[in-house]
Amino acid sequence: MRNFTIYLALFLCLLANKTVAQETFEAKARAIAEKIANITKEEKAALKAEIEAVNKELEAGTITKEQAEAKKLLLAETRSKNIETRVGQAQEELKELVNQKVESKVNETTFRVTDSFYIDLKGMKKSILKKRTSGERRTTSQFVFAAGVNNLVTDGSVANSDFRYWGSHFYEWGFTSNTRLFKNDNLLHLKYGMSVMYNNLRPTDNRVFVANGDQTDLQTFGNNLKDSRLRNVFVTVPLHLEFDFTKAKEKDGKKIFRTHQSVRFGIGGYAGLRVKSKQKLCYELDGNDISVKEKGDFNVNDFIYGVSTYIGYGETSLYLKYDLNPMFKDNAIKQNNISLGVRFDFN
Repeated sequence: MRNFTIYLALFLCLLANKTVAQETFEAKARAIAEKIANITKEEKAALKAEIEAVNKELEAGTITKEQAEAKKLLLAETRSKNIETRVGQAQEELKELVNQKVESKVNETTFRVTDSFYIDLKGMKKSILKKRTSGERRTTSQFVFAAGVNNLVTDGSVANSDFRYWGSHFYEWGFTSNTRLFKNDNLLHLKYGMSVMYNNLRPTDNRVFVANGDQTDLQTFGNNLKDSRLRNVFVTVPLHLEFDFTKAKEKDGKKIFRTHQSVRFGIGGYAGLRVKSKQKLCYELDGNDISVKEKGDFNVNDFIYGVSTYIGYGETSLYLKYDLNPMFKDNAIKQNNISLGVRFDFN
C-alpha cells in the first residue's frame, strides 16, 4: 500500500489502456492510406515479376512474340482488377472511418494524413453530414488538473496556522468520465474517475515534523532552514454530481447537448489510499547547502476520504476539498487537510 511505484504503475497501465482504446482518427486514416499505397506496390511488383517470366519464355523460344504480348496484356488486366478490388475494400474502410469521425461531432473540416494525402469533410455528401447528431455520446472523458493552496484545519479554523499559507500547496491530476443522467436534459451529470493528489505542508518558525511514537509533532530545527516541507501523495477515486447549465442547441429538429460551455457546479467527494509520505529539508551547514529527504509514514492516515466542490465557467472552476478524517492517526489534536485552488477539466 505504501509503495508509490506500484500504484503509479497501475495507474499508468490504466492510462495506457485508455490511450490505446482511443486511437486517433489521424493514425487510423494514415494506416489505411499506407495500406492503399502498399496494395499498388505489391500488385505492380507482382506484375513486373510475371512479365519478366514471360520475357524469359519468349527468349527461350517456347512462345511466340504475339503470344507473349497477349499474355502480358492478360496479366496486366488481372493485376489491374486486383488493385481495383483491394483498393475498393480499403476505401470502404476509409469511408466508414470518416463516417465515425463525423458522427463524433468534430469541428475540423480537413484532416491531413500524409504530405500528399488528406480528407476534406466539406466535400462529403450532405446525407453523411446529417449523421453528426445521430451518434451523440452521453458519456465523455476529461483530463483534470488542479492546483492551489493547502493547509490544516485545527479546532475548526485555519487561522493562526502552524503552516505557511502561500508556501503550502496542493496539486492534483487524473482522468474522469462525465455521464449525462437524463436523455433529453443537460442539467445533471455524474462525474467519476481516478486522481493522484499531492498535499504539501510547510511549517512556520524553522520547524520540522518529528514522529515520537504514535504522535507526530512540530519541533524547532537546529540549523537555519531554507525549506521544510512534508508531502503526502494519495491515489483517490472522486465522485461528483455535476450541474451543467450549458444550453442544448437544436439542429435538423434534434437537440444537441454539449458540456463545459457554460456555468458548472459540482458537489461530491473522494476516497483513496496514501502511497507515499516524504519530508524534505534544505539548510546551510558550514557554508554547504544540505538537502535531506526523509521517507516514512509520519503517522499519517493510510486512508483518505473527504468532500469536495467546484464552481466555474467552461473548463475552469474554483475548487475546494476537505478531508473528513484527520491527517494524523493518533495525534491528541485532530487536524484535517483543506485545499483551495483552481481546477481545469479538459475535454
